[in-house]
Amino acid sequence: MPIRVKRICDVPHGDDGLRILVDRLWPRGVKKEDAAIDQWLRECAPSGELRKWFGHDRTKWNEFRKRYFAELKGKDELLAPIRAASSKKRVTLLFGASDTEFNNAVALMEYLGTNARRKKRTGKQASKTISHRTRQ
Repeated sequence: MPIRVKRICDVPHGDDGLRILVDRLWPRGVKKEDAAIDQWLRECAPSGELRKWFGHDRTKWNEFRKRYFAELKGKDELLAPIRAASSKKRVTLLFGASDTEFNNAVALMEYLGTNARRKKRTGKQASKTISHRTRQ
């Protein structure tokens, strides 16, 4: 199922599936008992340094994504539960930012989708290569 993103302060719905907060800091003004989160994966969030540098400045979006994706490259074991869950049910990545288009959850969703497509392509190429070799 596709992964989607949602503000943590939006009302939870039954079709949200697994609700995962992907911010390093707890969002201001949100009570933990009202958040209805299933997991809080702080480690999947951008580093504090990157978060402060970005400051939700839309003009820095492309560079933010590039730097954030570089940070995520070494975190496959942390992203594995999101990938595994999304293959079985809906996963909603929650964020606290007021900007619904330019935030780390949107970037993370993109990263997970891009890497999933790359891994599928790589897997298909590898199996073709193996099949080709066994026929010779």
